[in-house]
Amino acid sequence: MRKIPYGRQDINAEDVAAVIDALQADFITQGPKIPAFEEAFADYIGCKYAVAVANGTAALHLAAMALDVDTQSRVITSPITFTASANCIRYCGGSVEFADIDPETVTLDIEAVRRKLEAAPAGTYSGIIPVDFAGYAVDLEAFRTLADEFGLWLLEDACHAPGGFFTDRQGHQQHCGNGQFADLAIFSFHPVKHIACGEGGMITTNNKALYEKLCVLRTHGITKDPQVMDKNDGGWYYEMHTLGYNYRLTDFQAALGSSQLERAAAKLDRRRAIARRYDEAFADFTPIQPIAPPADGGHAYHLYVILSDQRKALYDHLRTQGIFAQIHYIPVHTQPYYRALAEQPVHCPAAEAYYERCLSLPMYPTLSDEEQDFVIETIRQFFA
Repeated sequence: MRKIPYGRQDINAEDVAAVIDALQADFITQGPKIPAFEEAFADYIGCKYAVAVANGTAALHLAAMALDVDTQSRVITSPITFTASANCIRYCGGSVEFADIDPETVTLDIEAVRRKLEAAPAGTYSGIIPVDFAGYAVDLEAFRTLADEFGLWLLEDACHAPGGFFTDRQGHQQHCGNGQFADLAIFSFHPVKHIACGEGGMITTNNKALYEKLCVLRTHGITKDPQVMDKNDGGWYYEMHTLGYNYRLTDFQAALGSSQLERAAAKLDRRRAIARRYDEAFADFTPIQPIAPPADGGHAYHLYVILSDQRKALYDHLRTQGIFAQIHYIPVHTQPYYRALAEQPVHCPAAEAYYERCLSLPMYPTLSDEEQDFVIETIRQFFA
């Protein structure tokens, strides 16, 4: 039986050659492949600075640290995301609150966030973490306006959306992570993401001070910059100025990332083509409802999500046919850890209703038309 996962990496001969070249070089960590990858990624996203790190969770953690999250911080994020979007605040001792989603986009509902901010005393909250869920780009211009009104920072979780964009009020495309509105943005290079490094992550920003802070935090809080050290005993000398982490990416992972990045635009085009075929196949098929894409075409399609009242039965049936659809996500506020932290029960009705019906269909660039047709036909047969 064929096996069709919901997502998978695309590694070709050029990727393998790039990794071998890096492994045979003088440095396999902290070498030249990392800044080369950072520069290329910043150029692709359209931001000034990029900092490569060990994974997307490390990116979130370091971003929270750079934004000075501490035990006094209270931050709002979406319940429909991977737990790391919230956990990064807890790593720093801060508190997390969840605002409901917009059921049309499955992204953080800005009006729900506004209601929370307006109901609390001034200074209660420190920041907002919107998530570009499934590749649907959040309107960060609107969130920036809201954040400025209440004196908050903005951290964009763009793990699902490299290459995605929204259209601003002036009609310009604003790419996810470009730093025009969010203070920081983060990306993941997990195998099922657009760019695969095995593991890996990136933080992007247009803020030089935050960039410099991140570079120190990812390497134990250590610097060798003579301009900031208290003294300099010689070429070997370094100083630890703050408590950081070993969140570095290796050179061979960066080499793989750079090679993957060369095909990122083409792979994104393929994801959008797959999405269009699903859209066409299910346009008049009432038993399921695909999440509608934005009109501007800026969806990056990490996931292709449908809704069904028979989600569990459909999920099970697809697995019997070798189609490994997935659920994204269990609402974070319903996890036992966050339930235990809550002072009173948290309810996000739109998020909870979404979870009961959502199913992510296979979506990755090497999914063939034949395989996609099999997925489509299997779904149609199930409801027939």
